[in-house]
Amino acid sequence: MKFLMTYQSDPGAPPPTPEQLAAIGKFTEEMMKSGKVVLTGGITRPTTGTKVALTNGKLVVTDGPFPETKELIDGFVILEVGSLQEAIENSDRFMRIAGEGRGEIMRIFEYGAAPH
Repeated sequence: MKFLMTYQSDPGAPPPTPEQLAAIGKFTEEMMKSGKVVLTGGITRPTTGTKVALTNGKLVVTDGPFPETKELIDGFVILEVGSLQEAIENSDRFMRIAGEGRGEIMRIFEYGAAPH
């Protein structure tokens, strides 16, 4: 099963220390070597992406940055594990290294894959 997991540090939290960054790097390397991490990365702040919306058949494109965005994602990972419980356990390990914050774990639907 694949899951998209996001992490957002608490607003106003100090940036990660060099020790935290090293521990995050070590954890990420361990997870990649185990084959559980499919893809990982971070999102820039303020969000500099592009928003798209389809309304009444018309595509509306709005370019960033979006400094008013209140819920920004610091990082994400696509994880391939055996269960939601395993995804939660890995999220717990990561968040204990990264610090106070919140995230979301969403199961990825893979077209053509057998449902579990």
